[in-house]
Amino acid sequence: MPAALHPYLTFDGNAREAFEFYGEALGATPQFATFGEFQAVPADHPAADSIMHGSLEVTDLIRLYVSDVMEGMAPYVPGTNVTLSLMGDDEAVLRSAFEKLSVGGEITMPLEKQMWGDVYGSFTDRFGIVWQVNISSGEG
Repeated sequence: MPAALHPYLTFDGNAREAFEFYGEALGATPQFATFGEFQAVPADHPAADSIMHGSLEVTDLIRLYVSDVMEGMAPYVPGTNVTLSLMGDDEAVLRSAFEKLSVGGEITMPLEKQMWGDVYGSFTDRFGIVWQVNISSGEG
């Protein structure tokens, strides 16, 4: 996928429940990975079973992504728990979008290689919209 824009939803511990509901309603099966599975927290941590990343791919054009918030992340505020996520493997387009859209805003995580193998970064633009950019490594 060259580059695509998808909504990314965050929940306060009930991401699995929400996406199972959305999946049933939209006729798709959600996929999940927990903070524990990614070894982002120890296995006995209270957030180990919380969702670090989940996806619901209804069609090629309808895709939703999800995570639970945990301690140290931005606080969960209903109504503001949607971010825009640019994803794909067109590195030049996605790096340019990150650089241009973040001008005048605040970078919360610079574009860097992550534990899942992709390059990822996030920022809040000058209008208060939160963006995530994920450049696929093409592996897996």
